[in-house]
Amino acid sequence: MNDENVNSEGMDSKNTSPEEASGDDLSRSSAPNKKETIVPEGDISESTVKENSSDFDSTPEKQESEKMDDQGLPPRDPDKKRIENESLSMNSGSSPSVKKKKRSGTSYIVILLALIAVIGLSMVAIIYGLGFGGNIGTSEKIAIIYVQGTMLTGNVPAGLGYATSEEISENIHRAVADENVRAIVLRINSPGGSPAAAQEITVEIEKAQEQGIPVIVSMGDLAASAAYYISAPADYIFANPSTNTGSIGVIWTFENKSSFNEKEGIDYYISKSGEFKDMGGNWRGLTDEEKEYADSVVMDSYEEFVTQVAEGRNMSRSDVKKLADGRVYTGSRAKELGLVDDFGNLYDAIDKAAELGGIQGDPRVVYMNKARLSSLLLGSDSGDSSKETSQFVNYFEESPYGKILACIG
Repeated sequence: MNDENVNSEGMDSKNTSPEEASGDDLSRSSAPNKKETIVPEGDISESTVKENSSDFDSTPEKQESEKMDDQGLPPRDPDKKRIENESLSMNSGSSPSVKKKKRSGTSYIVILLALIAVIGLSMVAIIYGLGFGGNIGTSEKIAIIYVQGTMLTGNVPAGLGYATSEEISENIHRAVADENVRAIVLRINSPGGSPAAAQEITVEIEKAQEQGIPVIVSMGDLAASAAYYISAPADYIFANPSTNTGSIGVIWTFENKSSFNEKEGIDYYISKSGEFKDMGGNWRGLTDEEKEYADSVVMDSYEEFVTQVAEGRNMSRSDVKKLADGRVYTGSRAKELGLVDDFGNLYDAIDKAAELGGIQGDPRVVYMNKARLSSLLLGSDSGDSSKETSQFVNYFEESPYGKILACIG
């Protein structure tokens, strides 16, 4: 057998058909490829990739896909990388959102605190504006107490034209009980009223002074008769030049309707246990004895009035009696006569109260009994508050014994 007819594999090329030869060649040429396919992907080394990629290195896409990244790792799938990038973008975008919520929460707290502060300040302004308080900044107080309207004993809401001794006395008592109150200012606008009411108020004024609380009077338009009675014992009296004051005296009024009753045919039968029991009844006039008795009662009250003024103003009784004939004095004249100390308004009285009370700096002003809206609207359903007010003062205005008054008629 010739060497030329035998190939390197020991096969006779002549005896081999072209189909068989090509088949064997194909098998032998494909063997390396088969060997590459059974190698696991995780065991592929760089040399193996280079060796087996000779047929594909010519394509740019393959060359690009086979490039390594900076860390020597094969590149990831572009679609997967894009998804991961989008996911990262979404996650990174959520971080500011969380921070924004935190900022929003803080903002809500700040807004809430601001609203609480505004509400608190508003409440303080309302409370002090309605007269339940005064200037903030010191614990030392001056109490302002209003005496407005006709003075009488009884329980009548403030602001209805009457100043009751119960209300005035209660407020003086409360002011004295407050350890921070250093002085009291009585703001008076009254024509006077019942001597008994004036005496009850005066007792509380003197109790306050005994506790070391000075009392200052600020007269407004009118402070006459019983209203001057309660002013006299004050430590200092302010009036305006045109204030009407004085009218030191007492009056007892009686009404006689006997002529009217006769004309109308009205007759009365009076059964009484004593001669003076029906004294003051409007169905008849007073007898001479009753007139004499009435004069003595008035003079008793008058003497008490004179004593009150003399002691309060450091005057002699004779000097007071020269002034105490019932006449009204202007503030200017009253100052000349020594019935008031100085001219000034409410705020001058407050300054004086601070001085006499030993208050350093601006005092806290407390309005004890400003008229309340509920009282002013009393009887608004009927539109006539005087009708409802008369229910409170019927005992005084329609007394069957007449009215003994230290009051301007």
